[in-house]
Amino acid sequence: MTEKQEPAALPEGWLAIESLDIEAQGVARRPDGKVVFVEGALPGELVTVKVHRRKNNWEQASLVELHRESSQRVRPRCPHFGLHEGACGGCKMQHLHVGAQVAIKQRVLEDNLWHLSKLKADTILPAIEGPGWGYRWRARFSVRHVRKKGTVLVGFHERKSRYVADIRECHVVPPHVSALLLPLRALIGSMDAIETCPQIELACGDRVTALVLRHLEPLSDGDLAKLRAFAAQQAGVQWWLQSKGPDTVKLLDEGGDPLDYALPEFGITMPFRPTDFTQVNPHINRVLVERALRLLDPRRDERVIDWFCGLGNFTLPLATRAGEVLGIEGSETLVARSRENHAINAQLQALAPTTFAARNLFEMTPQQLVDHGHADRWLVDPPREGAFALVKALADLHQDKALRGDWKPPKRIVYVSCNPATLARDAGLLVHQAGYVCSAAGVVNMFPHTAHVESIAVFDLE
Repeated sequence: MTEKQEPAALPEGWLAIESLDIEAQGVARRPDGKVVFVEGALPGELVTVKVHRRKNNWEQASLVELHRESSQRVRPRCPHFGLHEGACGGCKMQHLHVGAQVAIKQRVLEDNLWHLSKLKADTILPAIEGPGWGYRWRARFSVRHVRKKGTVLVGFHERKSRYVADIRECHVVPPHVSALLLPLRALIGSMDAIETCPQIELACGDRVTALVLRHLEPLSDGDLAKLRAFAAQQAGVQWWLQSKGPDTVKLLDEGGDPLDYALPEFGITMPFRPTDFTQVNPHINRVLVERALRLLDPRRDERVIDWFCGLGNFTLPLATRAGEVLGIEGSETLVARSRENHAINAQLQALAPTTFAARNLFEMTPQQLVDHGHADRWLVDPPREGAFALVKALADLHQDKALRGDWKPPKRIVYVSCNPATLARDAGLLVHQAGYVCSAAGVVNMFPHTAHVESIAVFDLE
């Protein structure tokens, strides 16, 4: 038997990167145990760093020199990505192979489930992946007139800065949108409202590219003419104007193709407004909806509830598979819009009886849950805050037979999450207090090259 060899000591000042955290920073430990978070470093690398912030138990640093490179390090496609001054902050992981990005996100999901709720999924689902470039059909570009440079900037903010990055191309938005960045700079620079247009919001549909111009003052006739001329030169571009909050958004000129996206697997078309919440990545969304419904496996004789239904992204496809569907959302406005989208699609194909209701889902009580009636299956798709009140009400009913009466819990729940921490918290309630098992879980790479983790989990009643 040979003796176990101790790892060779590193040269003074070098650090060995052990892992990557949720913010895509390399994680290392000094000999005294202090944790160092290193921007730009990857697991397996040996580096020297510059420390920017010191606390008792941790330090924040950036990469200065790379002594041993990870096999997963790749050359970023975008020239504006990096740690240099003025670097764009829109992406955090372009230096890491996209396959490794997915593996790290899967580990983040599993770690959250275990460390926050002491549970493991029975099955790890294959990751849902798609195009790594040109995927971002929604974005919010900041606009800034920089007098000292004599130019207008249109883009994302610089890394950890309030300044707008001087970007001339962007590889995560569709190529035709990237090609608009410089023309948009020239357009705003030529307008009377050069100082009072702080933002352009992008929303792409299958046929239309909507640009929402936020303007702090009324636009002159000359500026409106310039917007119209710009749209006329760009195929499929529509200008929308926003004078105050999202409710003030209006189309500059009527006509043209509607703003919508299709879910071809289900024969569904989803109209939307450019300030509505829709998934950033339409390619992944189509796969996600199909995966979620396949996992939920609704039958023609079953009732399904879609909690946090939004505009009906899951509700309408469910209406092509289930016997009855109830979509619940917190906003009366969204409920009305969901009804409209259902009516449009019901003219094109037979849909299951579908109703929509408005309810504050962050204040759900056991009695309110009973009042909505029994459903065989649930689809839950909450915002980042998660669905704590909903699953807490379900857990309370599980533990109090008198309270639930004849009401029965769903036999299967599919939970789509944009925050692994709140998913793990809610999963803990479902498994430890509501009588469910976590049958499966996996990640959805909705935002390649960012640290954002989307996931999907399945819970079955024991």
